[in-house]
Amino acid sequence: MKTGSFEFNVRELAMPTPSDEELMLNVRDGDLAAFEQLVPRRQTEAWRVAYRFTGDAAEAEDIAQQAFLRILDAAPRYTPTAAFRTYLYQVVTRLCLDRHRKKRPVLAESLPDPAAAAPTPEEHAGARDRDRLIQTALDSLPADHRLAIVLRYFEGLSGVEMAAAMGRSPKAVERLLARARAALAPRLELLREK
Repeated sequence: MKTGSFEFNVRELAMPTPSDEELMLNVRDGDLAAFEQLVPRRQTEAWRVAYRFTGDAAEAEDIAQQAFLRILDAAPRYTPTAAFRTYLYQVVTRLCLDRHRKKRPVLAESLPDPAAAAPTPEEHAGARDRDRLIQTALDSLPADHRLAIVLRYFEGLSGVEMAAAMGRSPKAVERLLARARAALAPRLELLREK
Protein backbone atom coordinates (compact mmCIF):
# COMPACT_ATOMS: atom_id res chain seq x y z
CA MET A 1 0.00 0.00 0.00
CA LYS A 2 1.41 3.40 -0.99
CA THR A 3 0.76 6.65 0.79
CA GLY A 4 2.73 9.68 -0.18
CA SER A 5 6.44 8.99 -0.50
CA PHE A 6 6.74 5.87 1.65
CA GLU A 7 5.53 2.30 1.51
CA PHE A 8 4.35 0.14 4.35
CA ASN A 9 2.87 -3.27 4.73
CA VAL A 10 -0.19 -3.49 6.98
CA ARG A 11 0.93 -6.93 8.15
CA GLU A 12 4.19 -5.47 9.38
CA LEU A 13 2.40 -3.20 11.81
CA ALA A 14 2.71 -4.62 15.27
CA MET A 15 -0.49 -5.98 16.70
CA PRO A 16 -1.02 -4.83 20.27
CA THR A 17 -0.70 -7.57 22.85
CA PRO A 18 -4.11 -8.32 24.31
CA SER A 19 -4.55 -7.70 28.02
CA ASP A 20 -5.18 -10.57 30.42
CA GLU A 21 -8.79 -9.45 30.68
CA GLU A 22 -9.22 -9.45 26.90
CA LEU A 23 -7.75 -12.94 26.72
CA MET A 24 -10.15 -14.16 29.41
CA LEU A 25 -13.08 -12.67 27.54
CA ASN A 26 -11.91 -14.61 24.49
CA VAL A 27 -11.63 -17.76 26.63
CA ARG A 28 -15.17 -17.11 27.87
CA ASP A 29 -16.24 -17.08 24.23
CA GLY A 30 -14.59 -20.48 23.64
CA ASP A 31 -11.12 -19.48 22.41
CA LEU A 32 -8.76 -21.97 24.08
CA ALA A 33 -5.77 -20.50 22.23
CA ALA A 34 -6.29 -17.34 24.30
CA PHE A 35 -6.04 -19.45 27.47
CA GLU A 36 -2.80 -20.94 26.14
CA GLN A 37 -1.44 -17.38 25.91
CA LEU A 38 -2.68 -16.39 29.35
CA VAL A 39 -1.33 -19.30 31.41
CA PRO A 40 2.38 -18.77 30.65
CA ARG A 41 2.01 -15.06 31.47
CA ARG A 42 0.74 -15.70 34.98
CA GLN A 43 1.76 -19.22 36.01
CA THR A 44 4.95 -18.10 37.79
CA GLU A 45 2.98 -15.65 39.93
CA ALA A 46 0.46 -18.33 40.89
CA TRP A 47 3.24 -20.77 41.73
CA ARG A 48 5.17 -18.17 43.74
CA VAL A 49 2.20 -17.33 45.97
CA ALA A 50 1.43 -21.00 46.54
CA TYR A 51 5.08 -21.80 47.24
CA ARG A 52 5.48 -18.98 49.73
CA PHE A 53 2.35 -20.20 51.47
CA THR A 54 3.04 -23.95 51.46
CA GLY A 55 6.83 -24.08 51.44
CA ASP A 56 6.64 -27.05 49.06
CA ALA A 57 7.50 -26.69 45.35
CA ALA A 58 5.48 -29.71 44.19
CA GLU A 59 2.42 -28.68 46.18
CA ALA A 60 2.75 -25.13 44.85
CA GLU A 61 2.80 -26.48 41.31
CA ASP A 62 -0.34 -28.51 42.02
CA ILE A 63 -2.10 -25.45 43.44
CA ALA A 64 -1.10 -23.29 40.47
CA GLN A 65 -2.33 -25.92 37.99
CA GLN A 66 -5.55 -26.38 39.92
CA ALA A 67 -6.06 -22.60 39.95
CA PHE A 68 -5.86 -22.41 36.17
CA LEU A 69 -8.17 -25.41 35.79
CA ARG A 70 -10.74 -23.70 38.03
CA ILE A 71 -10.38 -20.49 36.04
CA LEU A 72 -10.91 -22.41 32.81
CA ASP A 73 -13.97 -24.16 34.26
CA ALA A 74 -15.39 -20.80 35.37
CA ALA A 75 -14.55 -19.04 32.10
CA PRO A 76 -18.13 -19.10 30.75
CA ARG A 77 -19.16 -16.98 33.77
CA TYR A 78 -16.15 -14.64 33.67
CA THR A 79 -16.89 -10.93 33.97
CA PRO A 80 -13.91 -8.55 34.29
CA THR A 81 -14.85 -6.74 37.51
CA ALA A 82 -11.18 -6.47 38.54
CA ALA A 83 -7.79 -7.10 37.00
CA PHE A 84 -7.28 -10.72 35.96
CA ARG A 85 -4.23 -10.80 38.21
CA THR A 86 -6.46 -10.06 41.22
CA TYR A 87 -8.88 -12.78 40.11
CA LEU A 88 -5.99 -15.25 39.83
CA TYR A 89 -4.71 -14.36 43.30
CA GLN A 90 -8.22 -14.83 44.66
CA VAL A 91 -8.40 -18.37 43.25
CA VAL A 92 -4.88 -19.24 44.45
CA THR A 93 -5.62 -17.80 47.89
CA ARG A 94 -8.74 -19.92 48.26
CA LEU A 95 -6.88 -23.05 47.18
CA CYS A 96 -4.05 -22.34 49.63
CA LEU A 97 -6.47 -21.85 52.49
CA ASP A 98 -8.35 -25.03 51.52
CA ARG A 99 -5.09 -27.01 51.54
CA HIS A 100 -4.12 -25.47 54.86
CA ARG A 101 -7.39 -26.59 56.43
CA LYS A 102 -6.73 -30.13 55.22
CA LYS A 103 -3.08 -30.44 56.29
CA ARG A 104 -0.14 -28.64 57.82
CA PRO A 105 2.39 -27.05 55.45
CA VAL A 106 5.76 -28.70 54.88
CA LEU A 107 8.93 -26.72 55.57
CA ALA A 108 11.32 -26.36 52.66
CA GLU A 109 15.05 -26.15 52.85
CA SER A 110 15.21 -23.21 50.46
CA LEU A 111 13.11 -21.15 48.10
CA PRO A 112 13.89 -22.15 44.52
CA ASP A 113 14.00 -19.35 41.99
CA PRO A 114 13.60 -20.74 38.48
CA ALA A 115 15.08 -17.66 36.80
CA ALA A 116 18.03 -17.00 39.13
CA ALA A 117 21.66 -17.35 38.09
CA ALA A 118 23.74 -19.88 39.99
CA PRO A 119 24.87 -18.35 43.30
CA THR A 120 28.26 -18.89 44.87
CA PRO A 121 28.40 -21.56 47.59
CA GLU A 122 28.59 -18.87 50.28
CA GLU A 123 25.61 -16.99 48.83
CA HIS A 124 23.70 -20.25 48.51
CA ALA A 125 24.34 -21.20 52.15
CA GLY A 126 23.39 -17.74 53.40
CA ALA A 127 20.27 -17.61 51.25
CA ARG A 128 19.25 -21.10 52.35
CA ASP A 129 19.56 -20.13 56.01
CA ARG A 130 17.67 -16.87 55.45
CA ASP A 131 14.93 -18.61 53.45
CA ARG A 132 14.57 -21.29 56.13
CA LEU A 133 14.20 -18.64 58.85
CA ILE A 134 11.66 -16.70 56.80
CA GLN A 135 9.68 -19.83 55.90
CA THR A 136 9.69 -21.01 59.53
CA ALA A 137 8.48 -17.59 60.65
CA LEU A 138 5.77 -17.56 57.97
CA ASP A 139 4.67 -21.08 58.88
CA SER A 140 4.19 -20.01 62.48
CA LEU A 141 1.53 -17.49 61.44
CA PRO A 142 -2.17 -18.27 61.10
CA ALA A 143 -3.09 -18.99 57.47
CA ASP A 144 -4.78 -15.65 56.75
CA HIS A 145 -1.86 -13.70 58.25
CA ARG A 146 0.61 -15.73 56.16
CA LEU A 147 -1.35 -15.06 52.97
CA ALA A 148 -1.51 -11.35 53.72
CA ILE A 149 2.29 -11.21 54.12
CA VAL A 150 2.88 -13.25 50.95
CA LEU A 151 0.51 -11.17 48.83
CA ARG A 152 1.82 -7.83 50.09
CA TYR A 153 5.55 -8.32 50.53
CA PHE A 154 6.38 -11.11 48.12
CA GLU A 155 3.86 -10.36 45.36
CA GLY A 156 3.58 -6.59 45.82
CA LEU A 157 -0.21 -6.37 45.76
CA SER A 158 -1.84 -3.16 46.91
CA GLY A 159 -4.27 -3.13 49.80
CA VAL A 160 -7.22 -2.98 47.40
CA GLU A 161 -5.88 -5.92 45.35
CA MET A 162 -5.26 -7.92 48.52
CA ALA A 163 -8.77 -7.18 49.77
CA ALA A 164 -10.23 -8.45 46.50
CA ALA A 165 -8.02 -11.54 46.49
CA MET A 166 -8.78 -12.39 50.11
CA GLY A 167 -12.46 -11.46 50.05
CA ARG A 168 -12.10 -8.84 52.79
CA SER A 169 -12.41 -5.11 53.08
CA PRO A 170 -9.27 -2.97 52.63
CA LYS A 171 -9.50 -1.91 56.28
CA ALA A 172 -9.66 -5.55 57.42
CA VAL A 173 -6.60 -6.31 55.30
CA GLU A 174 -4.72 -3.38 56.89
CA ARG A 175 -5.48 -4.72 60.37
CA LEU A 176 -4.54 -8.24 59.32
CA LEU A 177 -1.20 -7.03 57.95
CA ALA A 178 -0.49 -5.04 61.12
CA ARG A 179 -1.10 -8.12 63.28
CA ALA A 180 0.98 -10.31 60.96
CA ARG A 181 3.91 -7.85 60.99
CA ALA A 182 3.74 -7.63 64.77
CA ALA A 183 3.81 -11.43 65.05
CA LEU A 184 6.70 -11.74 62.56
CA ALA A 185 8.92 -9.03 64.03
CA PRO A 186 10.35 -11.03 66.96
CA ARG A 187 10.66 -14.16 64.83
CA LEU A 188 12.70 -12.36 62.19
CA GLU A 189 14.97 -10.58 64.66
CA LEU A 190 17.63 -13.23 63.90
CA LEU A 191 17.86 -11.95 60.33
CA ARG A 192 18.62 -8.43 61.51
CA GLU A 193 21.35 -9.70 63.79
CA LYS A 194 23.19 -11.46 60.94
